[in-house]
Amino acid sequence: MQRLQTVISLPDPSLDCAPLAATIARFAETDDSYHTAIPSLRFHRISAPSEPTYCVYEPALTIVAQGTKQVVLGEEILEYDPANYLVTSVDLPVVCQVVKATPGAPFLCLSVALDLRKIADLLSEMPSDPVAPVRRGMSVGRLTSPLLDAVLRLVRLLDNPVDIPILLPVIEREILYRLLTGDQGGRLRHMAASDSRTHQVARAIDWLKNNYAQPLRIEDLARTAHMSVSSLHHHFKMITAMTPLQYQKQLRLQEARRLMLSERVDAASAGHRVGYESPSQFSREYRRLYGAPPLRDIAQLR
Repeated sequence: MQRLQTVISLPDPSLDCAPLAATIARFAETDDSYHTAIPSLRFHRISAPSEPTYCVYEPALTIVAQGTKQVVLGEEILEYDPANYLVTSVDLPVVCQVVKATPGAPFLCLSVALDLRKIADLLSEMPSDPVAPVRRGMSVGRLTSPLLDAVLRLVRLLDNPVDIPILLPVIEREILYRLLTGDQGGRLRHMAASDSRTHQVARAIDWLKNNYAQPLRIEDLARTAHMSVSSLHHHFKMITAMTPLQYQKQLRLQEARRLMLSERVDAASAGHRVGYESPSQFSREYRRLYGAPPLRDIAQLR
């Protein structure tokens, strides 16, 4: 399968991510993912290039302070680093991999969850723009000094927790404003508009996430999204780079892998719990995604 390399922007000479990297490193002292006192803010630290990992990215802004990471969505490779942020507008199953990190210069990044209601509230106070074409639910954008400055002030609130209740809403609002007026603003406008195709596809995605083990009837899913079957197929693939059935398979197989690895459920039971009636079909599709049958894959991971 041919994968398309996403073109990324050249770095802004005025950008300096070193203060952000230093602040993240103080709170993320060892390799891990960290929740913070700010509910929407998480830190991530990795000290070496990682193996490809299957996961689901939720709507968020992700900024790398040090290192480089790749995300594979369908046939596209999106690479982001201190010059380019990643924005995700719907839940997307992806393959992610840190490609640049060392113990002396670990991969350091943060993610800020995107709140649909806050985006919609802010948009109601901004001049309306012409409706942009439907786009992928994930893309890279060029990091700017105003956005970086707002994110750094957000992170530094952790040094003075008493300031968080008062200043957090102001800084979050500025970050959203910088995103909406930047090169990925159209993506977020689609995310927040209740009558947009992105919003309709998001309803279908929400149903799939909550019912991935159930049989999938495209007609029912289209009704949930308030779309025709043909419109759902077209726009779902435009936004997620996969069909609804492929999306459901990724959710099922990721959950089955988690059950076998974390809860030590046997392969047949894991497949049945995520919706597979045929163990052979489960094993076949699992191997197609992960490159090895369930037992061998889990043994290697352990």
